[in-house]
Amino acid sequence: MQSQAIQNIRLDSLLDSSISLLTAFILGGLIGFERQYRQRTAGLRTNVLVAIGAASFVDMACRLDGNEGGIRVIAYVVSGIGFLGAGVIMREEGHVRGLNTAATLWCSAAVGAAAGADLILEAMVATLFILSANTLLRPIVNTINRQPLDLESTEMTNVIYVIIDRLKEKVVVQQIIETLESHDFPVSHLEAHSFGQNELEVELTLAAHSVDGEELDQIIEKLSAQPDVRQIFWSPSSRD
Repeated sequence: MQSQAIQNIRLDSLLDSSISLLTAFILGGLIGFERQYRQRTAGLRTNVLVAIGAASFVDMACRLDGNEGGIRVIAYVVSGIGFLGAGVIMREEGHVRGLNTAATLWCSAAVGAAAGADLILEAMVATLFILSANTLLRPIVNTINRQPLDLESTEMTNVIYVIIDRLKEKVVVQQIIETLESHDFPVSHLEAHSFGQNELEVELTLAAHSVDGEELDQIIEKLSAQPDVRQIFWSPSSRD
């Protein structure tokens, strides 16, 4: 008597599953590549694994229990991926980061589920829209976020704090402002305060009311490498 495992070996089903998983691998890779290129928390491998995992579960359910089984598993995938997405969301000083990355993981799971359900073209179309949302809409979002608003009515501002040598204030501050403006982060307000005997604390308020925290972190890291910058960091600031 043959074992159940041997009886379940069917080349036609294996080929179908391979196509589904390969589709999930390729499409998840396309989504993940864009995330990896922008150095997000969940990059290439994470998005690929999410897509393949969703495709595997849905493919197994469809094979064992038909379309009804696949539908039930898809429902679990939709809810279960939320726990994974929550792991990439961070809250720092009232500033929430990672929402877009979590949403992308959710979309990768949808692409994988479609591939597992043998909806190959639908999975491709979904991938196209996901990539469009993360690339084509990005300049529009940045343009809107970086429009200076009426500071009296703006509840949240973003301030960069710099500790520098008092004698080199003008040169260093000008370099920082030029660097920020080259990355489309214009400064709307500047204040300087004494910090010890030989240093100053300079506060640079950005005109943008909303910023990409990860992008600004990278700029701050580059500025901190300048020899005349003693310390630099940024923080969102609420207006009462």
